[in-house]
Amino acid sequence: MGFIFSLLTSLIAILVYLQTGRINDARTKLAIRGIAILIGSITLLSSISRLLVIVPPGNFGIITVFGKVSDNTLDSGGHVVNPFAKVLNFSTRFKDIKENIDTTSQEGLSLNLDISLQYKLDPQKAAIVYKTIGTDEKELIISRFRSTVRAITANYPASAIYSTKRQEIAQKIDEQLTKEITNLGFIVEQALLRNVKMPDSLQTAIQEKLKAEQENEQMKFVLGKERQEAERKRIEAKGLADSQKIVSGGLTPQVLQLRSIEATEKIANSDNSKIVIIGSGKGGLPILIQPESETSKR
Repeated sequence: MGFIFSLLTSLIAILVYLQTGRINDARTKLAIRGIAILIGSITLLSSISRLLVIVPPGNFGIITVFGKVSDNTLDSGGHVVNPFAKVLNFSTRFKDIKENIDTTSQEGLSLNLDISLQYKLDPQKAAIVYKTIGTDEKELIISRFRSTVRAITANYPASAIYSTKRQEIAQKIDEQLTKEITNLGFIVEQALLRNVKMPDSLQTAIQEKLKAEQENEQMKFVLGKERQEAERKRIEAKGLADSQKIVSGGLTPQVLQLRSIEATEKIANSDNSKIVIIGSGKGGLPILIQPESETSKR
């Protein structure tokens, strides 16, 4: 209606300007023409502005004409549209929902979770979202978010939720919400489990249990290391025993006699004075007699 009103006003201003030719008074004619030109210019610019739409950065536009929603969306920037169209801007930026949710564990214990969901509207499904949900989807997302969190945490014991399974739970919440709200026209970026609150007595019991498990794991590590060291020593001792057995097995009387003869030859060839008696020792080994030197006699 604004476009039609501006357009009619511009036409009237033009007609008034054209009719001023019949006025004889120059001053009156000039004044009327000036007013007609001013009004016509303003209304004409207003009409033209109805054809141009600027979508702000980080947004996209949805076009409605006489209550009918167009399937086409407008990216950020300037666009020429139907002058009778109305453009609604929707944010393409990520939104962050922070919730404090009361839930229960697998054992039925009460827990309180600080958890957040990061999501955004899918530009390709913006028209569907506007038709089915409207401009405020937050309540719908929050209700599904809470329901999903409670359903998933009910499958885990309290100790796992508090300590070892946080990342896994957050991942399952992410996956489940992706299945549920993608069809509605939203994209899930990430679900974050920031904190888990529970009664002090239960929290203390879980911490003591975790401490005992850590000590048990540490003891297993120490025992395993000791077993490895004992095995190493056993293998080393066995290797040494096998080596000695092999060496002793090769020391036959014939070998010993040969080694004795070789040693005797080396001693006999030495410049040191000595007396060698062959075959007088045990097993036929030579006996060496070292005479006293001149120095020892003195």
